[in-house]
Amino acid sequence: QVQLVESGGGLVQPGGSLRLSCAASGSIFSINDMGWYRQAPGKQRELVAVIPKGGGAKYADSMKGRFTISRDNTKNTVYLQMNSLKPEDTAVYYCNAAVRITWYQPEHDYWGQGTQVTVSS
Repeated sequence: QVQLVESGGGLVQPGGSLRLSCAASGSIFSINDMGWYRQAPGKQRELVAVIPKGGGAKYADSMKGRFTISRDNTKNTVYLQMNSLKPEDTAVYYCNAAVRITWYQPEHDYWGQGTQVTVSS
């Protein structure tokens, strides 16, 4: 089985910064895309950013210039550096990874349990 464990959420004032981490562990042959999604109360889950194994990150328009996604393939870990945070960034942030557990099986999406980010003064 595969587990994704997020960390780094919390309460921050507007204009502040947070760094989220998500480590994948378990029976992993390879990981392709890794990404972050978020879900605010009463809203659908939305893409924040995604980064393929070879790089070339993509961002939702509202996060461009403020958020930076990166990954360490040696640690099966993805990061999200969030700067200039706004109250509307308040949400539960979920890590996602497209994992292949053996070379002959297709990829499956796995999700972390979510970490709360609250931006408030």
